[in-house]
Amino acid sequence: MKGYTSETIRNIALVGHGSTGKTTFLEAALLATGVISRLGKVEDGNTVSDFDKMEIEKGYSIGLSIVPVEFNKVKINFLDAPGVFDFAGEVQSALKAAEAAAIFVDAASGIQVGTEKAWNACKKAGTPRFFIINKTDKDNVNLDQVIADLKAKFGTSVVTLDDKDSLNEAIAETDEALMEKFFDGEEFTPAEFAQGLSNGIAQGSICPVFSCSALKGEGIKEILQACIDYVPKASGTVKAIEGEDVAYGAGTTVAYVFKTIADPFLGKISLAKVIRGKLTPASVIYNCNVEKEEKLGSMFFLRGKTQADSGEVMPGDIVALGKLQFTTTGDTLTDKAAQVKLERITFAQPTLFTAIESKNKGDDAKLATGIAKLREEDPSFSFERNVETRQSLLGTVGDIQSGTILAKLKDRYGADVEIVPQKVAYRETIKGVSDVQGKHKKQSGGAGQYGDVTIKFEPCEEEFEFVDAVVGGVVPRQFIPAVEKGLRECMEKGPLAGCKCQNIRATLHFGSYHAVDSDEMSFKIAASLAFKKGIVEAKPCLLEPIMKLDIEVPDEFVGAVMGDLPNRRGVVMGMDPAQGGGQLLHAEVPQAECLDYATALRSMTQAKGSFTMEFSKYQQVPQANAEKIIAAHKAEEEAEAK
Repeated sequence: MKGYTSETIRNIALVGHGSTGKTTFLEAALLATGVISRLGKVEDGNTVSDFDKMEIEKGYSIGLSIVPVEFNKVKINFLDAPGVFDFAGEVQSALKAAEAAAIFVDAASGIQVGTEKAWNACKKAGTPRFFIINKTDKDNVNLDQVIADLKAKFGTSVVTLDDKDSLNEAIAETDEALMEKFFDGEEFTPAEFAQGLSNGIAQGSICPVFSCSALKGEGIKEILQACIDYVPKASGTVKAIEGEDVAYGAGTTVAYVFKTIADPFLGKISLAKVIRGKLTPASVIYNCNVEKEEKLGSMFFLRGKTQADSGEVMPGDIVALGKLQFTTTGDTLTDKAAQVKLERITFAQPTLFTAIESKNKGDDAKLATGIAKLREEDPSFSFERNVETRQSLLGTVGDIQSGTILAKLKDRYGADVEIVPQKVAYRETIKGVSDVQGKHKKQSGGAGQYGDVTIKFEPCEEEFEFVDAVVGGVVPRQFIPAVEKGLRECMEKGPLAGCKCQNIRATLHFGSYHAVDSDEMSFKIAASLAFKKGIVEAKPCLLEPIMKLDIEVPDEFVGAVMGDLPNRRGVVMGMDPAQGGGQLLHAEVPQAECLDYATALRSMTQAKGSFTMEFSKYQQVPQANAEKIIAAHKAEEEAEAK
């Protein structure tokens, strides 16, 4: 696979609904070009693209894989992306490296949710696209109807190569000279037709439809030739967020890492696309994002799990770089003298959070190591420690992604993890005013302890406000910081459910001391006694986090989604038309009612809805709910005491 340049390289992402035959298409392409001698099958677990142990067990793609196909002296790098919605991050990585995307459609099933999601992802990324209708060998297939449905759903850009009138008109619109020739009634030459179609695809004004039966090998070579003839080459410029935009071609080296593979045997593998210059084995490259040099060790082309030494790699090509020390997904590699940073991949925000913990306490280190490795491979999920609930939260797109991560943790890194009920970080505050004394006095033979404070507690806007209103030296100046410290420590655990306190003003206005027995610790203890008494007398209440949800929903599901929100104690704040159709609902919902919303919304909208969520404010918990929360906390404390 050596000796290819940007003129003889095509990079194409394979996307679409799950089980539309993307992986089988690659098998058929490899069979047609003599790379393999028999067609592998997904159900048999022997395909080139799906080689991961878990992919074989599940029967579907989980991670992005690279499968180059060499045909008529051109190298087509196919980037096979999973069709399962939870792995949308892999689709985004694939589109980052591709000049075009092939959206696969099952001839029998027609347009599915994944078809629309793939189209929208390509549109958002600005990636040219075309359709491949696969499985035409199935019974009761109406190919004409599927094509008509695609045109009706996705617009006039959708054309077939035998629809000469529509195709010629679309091609004419890509170039003024071709437009003039079209109106004069002249035929396009084969070269003009090919160039015009390629330009139309690149501009997004033409979306051709091809068909095949990957299982029977029908139409495969025709599609490969169409990829060569019509898919845009790696050309133009790539936008930089620091430094000048980078044009494909010769010059100082610029490469972009669009995917990281955490191989349990081979270590870290970085998939990079060369944009300018070339990558050469054993050379030194500069990572602009971390400002460190990397020594290029092993460089190879991947085809599934197989490797082939690469030699130098030219612009437009994709190469695997072994064991880079500092580099992660989204980093830009350059010559040190020509630093530039390209835009990183923006992954969808996690919306499903799962509380997890090690089954065995000794496995915490394994869990931390495993999460770090898997985050290198899949930056689309998050992992954080909530300091208030003391829980570790795994943030994903859906439960399939969560389950896959937990399975990998156990299989690859020996970290046996269990899911536990997620806790909400409630807060406590006061609605009233109290004025109390806290007095600590202890005599035990030698030096005693004495601290005495009188503190007024009342609500305020700040999280905590301490006011020193002492006059006449009744509390010596050197002990006042200890009083404040004692109060701040108490703010971490309120009297109702052990939650962090907020919006409280504490005014120290009176007290007394002992010339010998008073010290900082005594006044700190006195302050804590005053806090515990004062908060209880100041009408304490529970607060819950309220989340702001922006929910994008197709029109036909708006009613169901809006009807569900009140059941979650949610309030619809407004609604706007969504880009690309449908509605964008704005709502505020208590976090306790959002824990399963990712799964619920997918169910309500046939996986067509999506949402983002962020913290909005704290709000008082209704009394009935508060009583349950307080009772559960007391029961937990009693259980721990036993």
